[in-house]
Amino acid sequence: MAFSLPGLGLSTAPQSLSTPLPSFAAAESVTRTQRLDERTEWRFEVAFGRQYTIKLTQGTAELWGTELAVGQTCNFNGYKGAVFTWHGCTLEITGDAESEYVAQETEHATEWLNVHGMLETLRAEAEDAGAQGEGPRVLVVGPDAVGKSSLLRSLAAWGVRVGRSPTVLNLDPREGLLSPAGCITAVTLSSQSDTESGFGITPVSGPTAASVRTPLIYSWPYASPTEHPAAFKSLLTHVALHVTGKLEATLAAKHSGLLIDSPGSLNDPKSSYDLLAHIISEFSITHLITIGSERMYNDLNRRFGQTRGDDKAIPVLRLTKPGGAVERDATFMKLLRAQEMRQYFFGPPYTPLNPHSHSITFSELSIYRARTPSDEADDAAYQPGMDYEPDGSSLSSGSLFEKVEPSTAMTASLMAIKFCSGSGVEESEIRDSAVMGWLYVADVDEMKKRVRFLAPHPQRWGDRALVWGGFPEAVGDLVT
Repeated sequence: MAFSLPGLGLSTAPQSLSTPLPSFAAAESVTRTQRLDERTEWRFEVAFGRQYTIKLTQGTAELWGTELAVGQTCNFNGYKGAVFTWHGCTLEITGDAESEYVAQETEHATEWLNVHGMLETLRAEAEDAGAQGEGPRVLVVGPDAVGKSSLLRSLAAWGVRVGRSPTVLNLDPREGLLSPAGCITAVTLSSQSDTESGFGITPVSGPTAASVRTPLIYSWPYASPTEHPAAFKSLLTHVALHVTGKLEATLAAKHSGLLIDSPGSLNDPKSSYDLLAHIISEFSITHLITIGSERMYNDLNRRFGQTRGDDKAIPVLRLTKPGGAVERDATFMKLLRAQEMRQYFFGPPYTPLNPHSHSITFSELSIYRARTPSDEADDAAYQPGMDYEPDGSSLSSGSLFEKVEPSTAMTASLMAIKFCSGSGVEESEIRDSAVMGWLYVADVDEMKKRVRFLAPHPQRWGDRALVWGGFPEAVGDLVT
C-alpha cells in the first residue's frame, strides 16, 4: 500500500485558531521575520503570563507533526516548543521568549519519520488482514525531559494526516491530556490536533473551536504510579480492558493501533520495571521505543527484546534524545497544572467559559480522600491494644481511599466526579470508575455545613462518589 509521508508531499493544512489571547494582550512588541532553511527548526521557550505569537507566511512548517496554516497566527503562553520545516519556510514572530534560536541539528526528525513509516507499514498489513488485523501497539519509555511526549504527539499527528485513527494513552498523571492533571487518559484521534492546545480540550468543559474529542478518563490523584504500584496495576488492568474494547468496536481504530506515553518515573530498574512489564502484558505491546537512556534500552532488550530468544520477544527501538528537549522544572509544571485547571473551568482565552456555582450541604456529599503512603505508615505505627487509634481505623491495610467529611482543608482543590454511586460502594469500584467531570472547591463553610463548588455544567451530579487527593495541587487564585 502506497502512502505519503508527512512533510514529503502532504500539503493539506488544518485550520489554526487565530484569535489573539485577550488575557495577555500586553505592551506592543516588535514583529520580526525569521527564515528557516530545510530540515531546521525554530526552538522557543515562553514564560507564563507572556504573549508570544508565530505566523507562517511562506513555505511549510509543523509543530509536533501538526501543520501550520499559512497566514494564521498561533499564540503561546507558558510553552516550550519547536516549529520544524522539511522544505524551508518564513515565520513572523512577535513577543518575548526566555529562549529562541534556529536549530540545525535535527536528525531526530528523520528518525521519528522513519518510525512513522514503520508503523504505517504495520497498519497497512493490519488493514489488509481485515477484521482479524491489529495495528501496532507502541509504548514509549525513558527518563523525563527527553522528548517522549513530543514523539508521541508527532506520531499521532502524522498518523491522522495519512488517514489513520490512532489511539493515544497518557500514563503520566503530572500533565493532563484533555483534562486537568492527576489522571490517565485514552482518546482516539480522527482529526488533526490544534497547534496551540495540542490534543484540545475535553467537550465536558464546554464548546471548543477545535475538533471534539471523547476521551476515556480515570482518576489517579498522585504524582507518580510508583506511590501505589499495586493499585496502579489494578487500575491499568481495568483501563486496558476498556481501551481494548474501544479498539475492537471501531475497525479503523483497531488497524491504526495504540500509542502509549509513560512517565519518567518508570525509568528506575529497581522499582519500576515490574510496572513496565505489567503495562506490556495488559496492553499487548508490540513495540517498545526508548529515548535518552542506553541502560534502559539494554535492560528492556534483554528482558523483552530479541535477546530473549523466544517467540514472545518484542522489538525494542532506541532513538536519540532531540537537542531541543529541555527540562521543565517543578515550578514550571506546577504553573502548567494551574493553567490546565483554570482552562477547564474558565476556558482558553479564545473560548471563554462561565462555570456554574453549586452550594451543597455536607449530608448530600460522598467524598473519598486518596490516601498517601505516609498515611499507611502512620496507621502501621498504631498497633492493637494502644490507647489511640487514628480515625478511619476500620480501613483495611493498603486501602486507597477513606470517606471523609468536608473541611476547610479542601478549599481551592480539585475533585473528580466518578460515575459510580457515592454510597454502599466498594473501594475497587471507586478506583476503577471513569471520571464524569471535575469540581473546584471554592469555599467550605463548616459552621453552616455547606460546600460551594464550581462546575462546568449547571446540572447536579446526583449520588456520585467524589475523589479528593493531594494532587494536583490546590490553586488558590482560581476564584477571586
